[in-house]
Amino acid sequence: MKTAFVTGSSRGIGRGIADLLTKEGWTVVYSGTKKERPLDQPDSIDYFPCDISKTEDRQAAVQYVASHYGRFDLLVNNAGVAPLERRDLLDMTEESFDRVVGINLKGTLFMTQLAAREMLREKEAGIKDWGPHIVNIGSMSAYTSSISRGEYCVSKAGVGMVTMLFADRLAKEGIPVFEVRPGIIDTDMTKVVHEKYQRLIDGGLLPVPRFGKPLDVAKMVLACAQGLLDYSAGQVLNADGGFSLQRL
Repeated sequence: MKTAFVTGSSRGIGRGIADLLTKEGWTVVYSGTKKERPLDQPDSIDYFPCDISKTEDRQAAVQYVASHYGRFDLLVNNAGVAPLERRDLLDMTEESFDRVVGINLKGTLFMTQLAAREMLREKEAGIKDWGPHIVNIGSMSAYTSSISRGEYCVSKAGVGMVTMLFADRLAKEGIPVFEVRPGIIDTDMTKVVHEKYQRLIDGGLLPVPRFGKPLDVAKMVLACAQGLLDYSAGQVLNADGGFSLQRL
């Protein structure tokens, strides 16, 4: 049975991804920053704590998956944070920038590096049915200005380049890398601006006139993981209700 590690999967989009993979027969290692498994997750779930901004946590997570299950077939880089406080770009602090970029961008880059090394090691070892994938969860904020959370936009734009770089480096090795960019998804992260986004959606912002759900993102990840898109390595999949369409 193939094994997946989904960062930031204790809730929200990550939880939706991990749950769908489990439903489809994958062995999934859930993860979050808390040391203990979230109370709403059943005991049958394998949960490994990991703060991807910390080198030792990233190393421990990859080592756990590889040693415990003997294979690392899918990395989903979902873990990410928004600024603790939305501030005008002119008031953004270095502390907030370092925190957001350290998790969303640096953590994603070096988690990918570690997982890719393990995947290549398994290739050399001749593991059965080898054919891993890497999927980064970006955001429409990679190309959409939001001046009250500039550090988040910068971090997600960086994830776009991380995807391109690793897709380029790993394609010849047989490891396709993709990025899924969620739009306005109904999660805890958007709860504080739910009314604002609902007004925009009601006003025609999206061709598909509703909030996205974690399952909408999870289905795209599943398609990547199943190898349905391997010849499209490096592509960005927009789970955004059509937000990325240019319309008159």
